[in-house]
Amino acid sequence: MTGRDGRIGSAGTGTAPDISGPAAPPRTNGELVFAEPWEGRAFGMAVTLAESGLISWDGFRDRLVARIAEDPRWPYYASWLAALEDVLVGAGRIGTDDVRARATRLADRPAGHDHGQGHGVRHAP
Repeated sequence: MTGRDGRIGSAGTGTAPDISGPAAPPRTNGELVFAEPWEGRAFGMAVTLAESGLISWDGFRDRLVARIAEDPRWPYYASWLAALEDVLVGAGRIGTDDVRARATRLADRPAGHDHGQGHGVRHAP
């Protein structure tokens, strides 16, 4: 949930991270913009981890700014995800090998594998 001050978080938590400044995500008419579902998931994961205290929002934001500076042409949410991985690995929450293994498993899944399953959507045989 976004507030008028550009902060994101759950209502009433009081721990909404500040996402303004050089690390601010793309917006259209003040609303967050996600081109792909994974972008929204990566965004939500970082916010949730910060709100729960499992990562430092300031540390994440600093790492995101550094990732963006490394290659400003790289897509924003690719930098976001890389920064999140950096922070999780740096905090010892996940190992570098775990990140690679999970990325490989996800990349190997067929396109559309999790869309419409059990929601009344029929897939062609």
